[in-house]
Amino acid sequence: MTSSVSVGQPLAERTGIWSRLKAQDTPFITDARSRIYVVSFSLLFFELLCIRWIPSYVRYLSYFNNFILLASFLGMGLGILAARRSRFWFPPFPLMLLALVLVVALNRFDLRISSTTVLYYGAGESQAASAENFMVLPIIFGLVAATFIPLARPLGTLFTQVKPLTGYTFDILGSLSGIASFFVIAYFSLPPAVWFTILGVLITLLSGKRSALLAGVLLLASLGIAFALQIGAYWSPYYKILLHPAQPSGYIVDVNNAGGHQSMIPWQDKEPFYRRVYEVFPGAEKHFNHALILGAGSGSDVATALAYGVSSVTAVEIDPEIQALGAQFHPNHPYSDPRVNVVIDDGRAFLRNTNQKYDLIIFALPDSLTLTSSVANLRLESFLLTQDSIASARKALTDNGILVLYNYYREQWLVDKLAGMVGGAFDQQPLVSTYGGWGRAAVIMAGPRLRSLPAGSFGAYHEDSSAVNAKDLRVIGEGYYPVTSGAPTPATDDWPFVYLREKGFPSIYIAGLATIGLISLVGIFGIAPRRTLRQFDWHMFFLGMAFALLEVKALITFALLFGSTWIVNSLVFFAILTGVLLAVLVNARFKVRRIWISYVLLFAMLVLNLLVQPNSLLFQNPALRYVVASFLAFAPVFLANIIFSNSFRDSEAADVAFASNLLGIMVGGMLEYFSMVTGYYLLLVPIIVFYGCALLLYRRVRE
Repeated sequence: MTSSVSVGQPLAERTGIWSRLKAQDTPFITDARSRIYVVSFSLLFFELLCIRWIPSYVRYLSYFNNFILLASFLGMGLGILAARRSRFWFPPFPLMLLALVLVVALNRFDLRISSTTVLYYGAGESQAASAENFMVLPIIFGLVAATFIPLARPLGTLFTQVKPLTGYTFDILGSLSGIASFFVIAYFSLPPAVWFTILGVLITLLSGKRSALLAGVLLLASLGIAFALQIGAYWSPYYKILLHPAQPSGYIVDVNNAGGHQSMIPWQDKEPFYRRVYEVFPGAEKHFNHALILGAGSGSDVATALAYGVSSVTAVEIDPEIQALGAQFHPNHPYSDPRVNVVIDDGRAFLRNTNQKYDLIIFALPDSLTLTSSVANLRLESFLLTQDSIASARKALTDNGILVLYNYYREQWLVDKLAGMVGGAFDQQPLVSTYGGWGRAAVIMAGPRLRSLPAGSFGAYHEDSSAVNAKDLRVIGEGYYPVTSGAPTPATDDWPFVYLREKGFPSIYIAGLATIGLISLVGIFGIAPRRTLRQFDWHMFFLGMAFALLEVKALITFALLFGSTWIVNSLVFFAILTGVLLAVLVNARFKVRRIWISYVLLFAMLVLNLLVQPNSLLFQNPALRYVVASFLAFAPVFLANIIFSNSFRDSEAADVAFASNLLGIMVGGMLEYFSMVTGYYLLLVPIIVFYGCALLLYRRVRE
């Protein structure tokens, strides 16, 4: 191939009045490598800002924030391709950012979807979702993608002004800086005003000296709106949190505009299912010595346990800000009690690492309102609510212990599913109490202590038909639940989708992906010049598809082994980008001529990952677990980037190759949804297939 780009000459600014105006506007940073670094820093930082900030105000979008990630990759790819157009005008980034902020702030979208195949608070409500409401997803997707276009566009010309690997090195360094910045933001729970300030500084550095004033005014307007919106809010690494006064005392905890996520009220006023286990086993002060509460939140479950005389409570909560708010504002002040030991950690990770035994383990309404990461459809509690996790909890029980799950499960089939999972893990029929009123609440209990109940205390599960439609929250059914073969598919560590009834591809996701696929095609054919499309690098495209799924696999493995916390996620992505950087440096230092060797090693590592399933790495020794998991997860990442950087180094059109790779990553991110059908383990198969396609295309080009 021959490149149509003249090194050092921006294609979009060769002719016309636009180029003359731009020529008079000297940028603050003129060095191409430094500009690549700042642009890449800005892109990654803005991507994380969108993923964190927009769902905080668009209700329930947290369950679909991978759509924002897909939009960012589309916008970056389109921006780079747009630089190939000789005449192309697009609103500058500060103006697009202000438009995006205004749309989110003024419209206050409410993503209300009636489908129960995603099962979040609000799903299954009486009002059906309208088509206009569903369009919130493509509207946000289109806005985010469009906002990325002017921010990414400079890369299209900058990659033609330096050697490809030099440009890519500074791109990765900028991305690493973006992740590190958001790590600090999450660690100190800094509010969005800080995020927008950092972004504003970066964009100002990229501006021209004459246009900086106008850019600064627009950026300050966006900052002002973000500041006004955040007043009265607390920011955790996962949520925007608001506290609303409750009657007669306490507070309602509102996260991401989703209403009553939790309530900090006196334990006597909490729902009756909080107290059910103590009513079934009276005299807790004699029987429950050490309780473990997973998902302790703002402290209501802890307050109830203390009120019923539990001698010692270990309270595990993943969100440090929610726990801190509970310590400060809960009317019972449970976290001030010396009997309570607070642990900020993922519940599943705690179960894996603890050596203690508990006579009461409570899964305390673990129902998050966000995904673990934007690259996978995992909720914070996904690996906690699997049959494998329940089996781990069983091992942590004493010989006379009891496991308890309770929540507003909202759908009868979900009660069936969880009862089946508990029954399967304990090899016994669980004792289940269901409640009328809003949300189909239930308590599920299993463990050796059930055998201590007097004979005939409870029979087979049955419901009072006259109370099934009760408006108040009272017991309508109780007894030993039959565990039948017809129960919904249990969630496992490989298929951790407790809120899907069966393995399948819910129609809501099919419709959403089809819509953004159409938007993507319109954007590509509408922005990219025809001759550029003819140069589209399919080799790089398939490398991007495979790498996106490889990232998912690494994240899933570490979330399972070490917890679904923001710290684990940040460190995984930092490690991935560090592996990418090392691969680039290797290709820059050494001329790798036999790239087929890297392909052979990559395929060997992928096959090894097929042979070694992640749950077989759950060693008790965390150091051994980390070393083995890092080798299995990051060795393929390193080898894949040896291959990518080798091809990118020799690319005759670095901008098109980079854009092709970004679009491939977007498509790979869309394919992650097939894990709902296959589970995450089998994602290795398309990874191998896509790298095989990339190898065939590479050989074809070379020949």
